[in-house]
Amino acid sequence: MPVDRLLPTAEARDLVALTRDVADKVLDPIVDEHERQETYPEGVFATLGEAGLLSLPYPEEWGGGGQPYEVYLQVLEELASRWAAVAVAVSVHSLACHPVMAFGTDQQKQDHLPGMLGGAQIGAYSLSEAQAGSDAAALNCKAIATDGGYTVNGSKAWITHGGVADFYNLFARTGEGSKGISCFLVPDGSDGLSFGRPEEKMGLHAIPTTSAHYDNVHVPTERRIGAEGQGLQIAFSALDAGRLGIAAVAVGIAQAALDDSVKYAQERTAFGKKIIDHQGLGFVLADMAAAVDSARATYLDAARRRDAGLSYSRNASVAKLIATDAAMKVTTDAVQVFGGYGYTRDFRVERYMRDAKITQIFEGTNQIQRLVIARSLATA
Repeated sequence: MPVDRLLPTAEARDLVALTRDVADKVLDPIVDEHERQETYPEGVFATLGEAGLLSLPYPEEWGGGGQPYEVYLQVLEELASRWAAVAVAVSVHSLACHPVMAFGTDQQKQDHLPGMLGGAQIGAYSLSEAQAGSDAAALNCKAIATDGGYTVNGSKAWITHGGVADFYNLFARTGEGSKGISCFLVPDGSDGLSFGRPEEKMGLHAIPTTSAHYDNVHVPTERRIGAEGQGLQIAFSALDAGRLGIAAVAVGIAQAALDDSVKYAQERTAFGKKIIDHQGLGFVLADMAAAVDSARATYLDAARRRDAGLSYSRNASVAKLIATDAAMKVTTDAVQVFGGYGYTRDFRVERYMRDAKITQIFEGTNQIQRLVIARSLATA
């Protein structure tokens, strides 16, 4: 059932209503087949772009939607409740637009943001490497300064939309240590850029996740974002916002699992009454609802802090931790509610459980979130 949302303006309410309509008419009818067949949903992101749903938290002057993060995240949750893989890709696209918006020159913004935010392009984020996941300072991919730019050699891993995206935020080593990382904007089709076979994942089957390989790829100087050596600052500033995106996606998955579980419990009977009327199961559903509502409250709190210009790094980690752990618990309980049927692919709760797991891992594992939170307490 639709979530009764507290939204700040009539425009925001209309936007969420539009999102629900698009999700119901465009995403919901095709999600099961694409996820089962592991096929890319051609045309879906163009439709979302035409609806203005790929650029909501960015300024209107650059082609964005001019919406507060509080609203953008609730739109993302609506998408995730129908199709988590698509919602993750939208979140990653927003993450990929952040470096140019926050650290780009006026010329770079003029050159790149209209395409990024206008819905014509989809972006990807290339930070992790095979041996440098949570430890971003340990990157090995190198960008060596040459005449007019940089020559990039090395590999990146775990790229959502890898091989399909139109542009890639690349973080590569230009010096030594944690201050030797720089950020680049690499267009798809660059000579020497290739991609590995899509990973065979537990979930999020319709959107490819790949490695990327740079073999003497030339990147012009004007495509370096920020100062040389500023890469980790750029990456981490983007990740705070990205963690909120994943928190919203996790809540969308959990909400879908709760909705399906309640519907099933109202239809299935055992021992002469609906199973929702058995106290044992009713309490399970009540705990699921409490977890979903609590998780939503944490991401909205962090988003409102961001919108107010307040520090929100710790709050983003709290939201990501709470929401993704809740999604894993709620989806596991949903499978239990369905019993043996929940363990089959005849019902979506099986997919929700698989999709929920990755939310505890990417944009910083939940162990990393605890580390961020603990460090914030130690330095308070």
